[in-house]
Amino acid sequence: MNKMRTCWTVGVLLGGLWAVCASAQSARETARELVPQVQPALAAEAAPAGAGAPGPARTIGWEQLIPTGWDPYKDLKALNLDKLKDNDPKAEEALKKMRQMWDNAPVNPAMLGQSVRLPGYLVPLEDLPEGIKEFLLVPYFGACVHSPPPPANQIVHVLLDKPVKRFRSMDTVWITGALSATKTDSHMGVAGYRMDARLVTPYSEKK
Repeated sequence: MNKMRTCWTVGVLLGGLWAVCASAQSARETARELVPQVQPALAAEAAPAGAGAPGPARTIGWEQLIPTGWDPYKDLKALNLDKLKDNDPKAEEALKKMRQMWDNAPVNPAMLGQSVRLPGYLVPLEDLPEGIKEFLLVPYFGACVHSPPPPANQIVHVLLDKPVKRFRSMDTVWITGALSATKTDSHMGVAGYRMDARLVTPYSEKK
């Protein structure tokens, strides 16, 4: 479970994004220190070539949820942080624009309607005596809990038919089911995907 695969994914830590205005640091310093820091997503075996037709669930990685050509750092690339003066509003503005773009990050249309199996970290949206029935799945530890949410196309809103008691916040799990492009704006983050999961199991890299 502890083995991780370091690959490019939009699992990015933006700790302190919403604290920029209240922080004593300048926006320039905050942006330089906190953006970007790429985090490793949970490992998942590669999907077979040409897989795309509905059928038995196939294992995918988080990078496959990102549409081709989408750039999560579009608003920051044109910003030269080293040339900005302390408290320059341009850095703060760029961070806010980036957050807005991330909350509206487009989904990958090739994934919609597909039955998939995806690993991730569990973020409960409710705390019921009978267990967890609704949660967010995120690609790296701490997302939406200890740090601001990743882009919406890197969050899956998961619904279960029956609550389960075996899982807690930040547990690593596999979810299995069909993906839809139903957007959910919760108190923990904006999810671009939804899954009515037919199976949730503890994370393991074994097939």
